[in-house]
Amino acid sequence: MFDIIGKRFRFLAISGIVILVGIVSLSVFGLKAGIEFSSGSLLTLDFEQPVNLNELKQELAGLGYEKAIVQTTGEGDFLIRTVELTTAQKTELEEGLVASFGPVTERGFENVDPVIARQTAQTAAIAVAVAAVGILLYITWAFRRMPKPFHYGTCAIVALVHDALIALGIFSILGAILGWEINLMFIIGILAVIGYSVNNTVVVFDRIRENLLKSVRPDFEAVVNSSLAQTLIRSLNTSLTTIIVILALMLFVGAQIQNFAVVMLIGIIAGTYSSLFIAPSILVIWEKGEWPRLLKPAGAKGG
Repeated sequence: MFDIIGKRFRFLAISGIVILVGIVSLSVFGLKAGIEFSSGSLLTLDFEQPVNLNELKQELAGLGYEKAIVQTTGEGDFLIRTVELTTAQKTELEEGLVASFGPVTERGFENVDPVIARQTAQTAAIAVAVAAVGILLYITWAFRRMPKPFHYGTCAIVALVHDALIALGIFSILGAILGWEINLMFIIGILAVIGYSVNNTVVVFDRIRENLLKSVRPDFEAVVNSSLAQTLIRSLNTSLTTIIVILALMLFVGAQIQNFAVVMLIGIIAGTYSSLFIAPSILVIWEKGEWPRLLKPAGAKGG
């Protein structure tokens, strides 16, 4: 049987190094904000001739607006979100589109104030925080019959934060190297990762609970390690099949959901790792009062 818990400090050290690199990158480079989180302009256009969405995006890229966000409305209009445009730039943009697609009617135009953009970012952060609090309360309630139910909820949140920090750190590095920007698809991906990570963690914790209730005189560390061995293959298989789907999305859907797909890919890998090696390890450390050893792993025996 795999002695995962016996090597808990090694697994925690690996995560610590990865997260530290990410935090350094975030401190130095930060995250590059996309149009959704910065000021810009919103232009609503109605073309007389049928226009393909992808062709419109290509034309906008040719006019110098590679990062423009294009959406369609129920009435058939196109919503084009760009960097903030002056009157002259808006006119030049419309003339370029007319030259390629024929007559066009402007249905609306407005500049998005930086304050509104900041509010969007704050709302996204609040959504993540509310989700975390809800998860903590739910897991604590679900494990209320266990001796220390709050430990389970807290460890699940630690795993959640672990996954989010890794995703943020990697995107900071990608932003510095490749110029990748975060957008609303990135936020959606983070929220999806939170749900996926918690689901995996709860499956592991639920098996720990079952085994603890079955044991007459359970050794907590042994029960947790046995529970991990029982759920290891199931967790890896679930993650592998999900990764295959994400890779298919990246290959066939492309840039439209690039941020979502990449965040999900990172989150699934980090979430599988945290649910198997981080959350249960912290649970055992908390139960055995090994916090001093966690702070000084180099001087600890074993592990």
